[in-house]
Amino acid sequence: MASDRKLEHIQLALDSQTKLEEQDLRFNYEPLLAAHPENPDLSIQFLEKTMQNPIWVSSMTGGTGVARTINGNIARACREFGMGMGLGSCRKILFDKTDWADFDFRDEIGDQPFLANLGIAQVEELLTSKNTQAVIDLVGELRADGLIVHVNPLQEWFQPEGNRLKQSPLQTIQQLLDQVQLKVIVKEVGQGFGPESLRQLLALPLAAIEFGAYGGTNFSKLEMLRGDQQKLEASLPFSFVGQSASQMVDSVNQILKENPEPACQQLIISGGVQNALDGYYLTSKSQLPAVFGMASAVLKHASESYGSLAGFLKNQIETLSLAKAYLKINPNYHG
Repeated sequence: MASDRKLEHIQLALDSQTKLEEQDLRFNYEPLLAAHPENPDLSIQFLEKTMQNPIWVSSMTGGTGVARTINGNIARACREFGMGMGLGSCRKILFDKTDWADFDFRDEIGDQPFLANLGIAQVEELLTSKNTQAVIDLVGELRADGLIVHVNPLQEWFQPEGNRLKQSPLQTIQQLLDQVQLKVIVKEVGQGFGPESLRQLLALPLAAIEFGAYGGTNFSKLEMLRGDQQKLEASLPFSFVGQSASQMVDSVNQILKENPEPACQQLIISGGVQNALDGYYLTSKSQLPAVFGMASAVLKHASESYGSLAGFLKNQIETLSLAKAYLKINPNYHG
């Protein structure tokens, strides 16, 4: 009844007060300029494919048994909602196919972007042993669109079982690009890339750069927490080092002023992206074509059920549609 609804509004109004300090200054709200979105076009050309939504499910997990269900849910959702997916580290299946089913999801994801993943230490080892064919075989057998190389020198250093890099990651990436004809994406794992690293990556013929920025899951800190207390106290300050996704977008935009036509021309903005509004802001701010990645939130819902994941993504896509209709980037915001 109308009277019941009015009473509900009165009660809820008391709980709906906003405060100026909570105002989202990233946007100008423009309520006059669009109708309510109905079947909006959010598509983007990415990795030479059409993604219906600019959402990337960042690399997370594999080779743990339960990962098979999680990755299967993610792949199915990427197909349903037209998104892209990066696998977790494929190190376990380079030479041993025991856990292959935890990674083999081309049939589930259909023609959406789908990439394998190896760490920079593993790539360095394969280059040293002159076995880049193993990389080519991995990508081919997974029917993946290419390879993500995750760059994680701090994680490897703090990991008790970690590898020691014999040369700079930049040298390894350059050598890999010289020796394989694959789409290669380079990403960090929770601390992002500083301006000079971004400058060097943009100069390489990469398919994309994924930020893996500070503000999300920090795998260096994760490894620190596995160590003894004395080592943790000495190393913990490193967990506060890094670049946020917003800082990295600013860095890329600044580099483009000096070099408007970089060799790498696509970004995956990930790390600390909590929701579609964050993603909309960062991709709109970027002067390079970009999709945005969410890992922890997707992992939570994918671990529960496919229905939970699908519901979460549907709501995020609706939020993205509404943002596109009514929100414009505030040029005066520099947060």
